[in-house]
Amino acid sequence: MPPLTVEDIQDLVLSTLEELGRGRWTDMTSDLQDHIAMRRILNERAVRMQGGKHVQFNAQVRTGQAAKNVGLAATDDVNVVDVLTQGQVPWRHSTTNYAWDRREFNMNNPSAKQIVDLIQVRRNSAWIDLAELMERNFWGKPSDSSDKLTPMGIDYWLVRNTTEGFNGGDPAGFSDGAADLPVSEYPRWQNWTAQYEDVSKTDLVRKMRKAARFCRFRAPVPHPDYNTGDNYGYYTNYNVVGTMEELLEAQNDSLGNDVASKDGQAMFRRRPVEWVPFLEDDEGDPVYGINWGVFHPFFLSGEYLREDPPQKNPFAHTVVEVHVDLTYNFICRDRRRQFIIAK
Repeated sequence: MPPLTVEDIQDLVLSTLEELGRGRWTDMTSDLQDHIAMRRILNERAVRMQGGKHVQFNAQVRTGQAAKNVGLAATDDVNVVDVLTQGQVPWRHSTTNYAWDRREFNMNNPSAKQIVDLIQVRRNSAWIDLAELMERNFWGKPSDSSDKLTPMGIDYWLVRNTTEGFNGGDPAGFSDGAADLPVSEYPRWQNWTAQYEDVSKTDLVRKMRKAARFCRFRAPVPHPDYNTGDNYGYYTNYNVVGTMEELLEAQNDSLGNDVASKDGQAMFRRRPVEWVPFLEDDEGDPVYGINWGVFHPFFLSGEYLREDPPQKNPFAHTVVEVHVDLTYNFICRDRRRQFIIAK
């Protein structure tokens, strides 16, 4: 078999890239049993595309106080008041890559299947790295306003507070507030918070029920709204969801012989309570109520998990590399529809 050139390998990869699902192996690369963030990102129906130098959204923060009770022939008093402001969030960028040396193919079995297997393993490794990074980004936050690399994750938008109510203030390190909307100026721009001690119906569950009720807003006058529907997800660690499953067993008198009959069946308001492995180290045992109707991953148009064709490394002429890039951020356009309850 004649030696493969970089150009030959590029053609081979491009012609077989869609067939990379045939190989099999055991994956032992991650400590996390599941990656919530990557599942949302790979669901194209759950993401939003937008152009521009940053993501911007409109927020009506006041009314003109125009309504009043009047008598006959009352004098009109009309004032024009600015009622809108804009929130904005910068783009963030992430990347992953994989590569191979053309001589690796000549050291292996020359069959096409062997070549595809090599590429598949390298590509899978790069995407696992990206999934791990996305999970850290999604559940975290930038350290402060000087951090220009980390995306605005959950802890940026959902701020904890021990007092029950809409008390989720500005994220730590951001004096200008989340999306440049400080709560000192816009006090309604706060998520719901509460503190609990026990996973019980009279403590945590009761607080979750109140949070879910108070976070459901109905506009008094229909208008074009960002909310695509109150589509809530509930997320926590095993300390919480495991105890919830025991609560289910305690309220059912006919479980039969299955000693774990309610495992994986914990629900709240007819939606599953999902276990998030990334939250296992969180000593606050938080419960997040995320309304995906107003919380989305946003991507710059044309930069949604963009996987470029194979190209020669400019500093190593026998090496071929592939890069996957994304320009994005996580955007919440209504913090009042979100809640976090923690110890």
